[in-house]
Amino acid sequence: MSDSSNTAFSSIGLQPGLMQNLESLGYNTMTPIQAQSLPNIIAGKDVIGQGKTGSGKTAAFGLGLLNSLDVKRFYVQSLVLCPTRELADQVAKEIRRLARAIHNIKVLTLCGGMPFGPQIGSLEHGAHIVVGTPGRVEEHVRKNNLDLSKLSVLVLDEADRMLEMGFQAALDAIIETMPKQRQTLLFSATFPEEIQAIASRIMTAPVMTQVESTHDTSTIKQRFYKVDNDDQRLLAVRLLLLQHKPESAVVFCNTKRETQMVADDLAGHGFTALALHGDLEQRDRDLTLVRFANGSATVLVATDVAARGLDIESLDAVINYHIARDMEVHVHRIGRTGRAGAKGIACSIYSEKEHFKLARLEETMGQQVVNDKLPPTSVLDYPAPKPKMATLQIDGGKKQKVRPGDIVGGLTGENGIAGTEIGKISVFDNSSYVAVALPVMKTALNKIRDGKLKGRNFRVRAIT
Repeated sequence: MSDSSNTAFSSIGLQPGLMQNLESLGYNTMTPIQAQSLPNIIAGKDVIGQGKTGSGKTAAFGLGLLNSLDVKRFYVQSLVLCPTRELADQVAKEIRRLARAIHNIKVLTLCGGMPFGPQIGSLEHGAHIVVGTPGRVEEHVRKNNLDLSKLSVLVLDEADRMLEMGFQAALDAIIETMPKQRQTLLFSATFPEEIQAIASRIMTAPVMTQVESTHDTSTIKQRFYKVDNDDQRLLAVRLLLLQHKPESAVVFCNTKRETQMVADDLAGHGFTALALHGDLEQRDRDLTLVRFANGSATVLVATDVAARGLDIESLDAVINYHIARDMEVHVHRIGRTGRAGAKGIACSIYSEKEHFKLARLEETMGQQVVNDKLPPTSVLDYPAPKPKMATLQIDGGKKQKVRPGDIVGGLTGENGIAGTEIGKISVFDNSSYVAVALPVMKTALNKIRDGKLKGRNFRVRAIT
């Protein structure tokens, strides 16, 4: 962490023009992510920054790339890749604002969902900084409209979201055309394994700047509820879900049979609940994971074995239907909740028969288990929370050469939906799944059904 006395922008040696402009914008003190990352960015180091929108990361990389820019050299010196058109527009706007004191600077936006022709014209006129989405930038690179051979800074903004939307192949293709000797800055709110893998492949000795821990168990509130029998146990799960209304929750069970039973009971009471256990066919398992990860199902009921290796860190709640047999497993389960800096809730349901597990748990935690009261039965009158997203299944995948960029392009544009209404995209061999905001599901369905991907029609259906 930077020392608080060093959080003034004047302490990091920015060019005078940039400093004067910052003062005129009223930017005096750096946010934590700026204080940690800017000195390293200015020193030319590769940087991994953990930060969400609103943390000040755009100004951090924006100032860094403007500080090293040479306006007299009219070629693309910096490329910023963003997951959506809306974010790219926002980033370009902020960079232009920070660059007000630099004359004749050209910042160009290249995004899908916009006409291709005018972008070619703009590229022919040249630019210093390009901000864009991976699908469209890759297309311009492939068609030789965009030359990145002299690039000095690459920025991946919201890298986790880009990978979620399936842009890995496009990113690889773009990066292949750049000089190895360059500065790479990667910003991400979460750090799944895919991000670590891409960072180790494309970055050189990156400096990690982490503003908020995503795995701080102090933000996880543990609660324990005693029940008399299994009927009460099932009721307790419903009461807790209705009281806390988590957008994403995992209910952990110790057996496959229980997993299916709990999921069926919840589904029967109006929850969008899915079961995940070892008896599922691979195709059903894939679909279950896709729907839960993309926000079109709110509850996943799972065994520990089935949930192993899942990238589901951003859970609002974990409910232990039974306390785990192994205390390490219990600790691992509850560590899955608590979003970056937010409070997570972990509820454990137990009966008199499990008192020996409680004793072991108290020993492991080094604190006494305090019994909580279950929510009142009046919460049963609440409607089950509905997911924010729906999943569209498209009968075309990698083997039909369908790419995430094609799906985004197919959904946006005339009579389509906004890029911000598109969530995670998962492309398998012969099918693809895309999450869209629930209110625009019909529009999205019609857009794909009546339009074309890769110049041909594909069958599409909504899974809700």
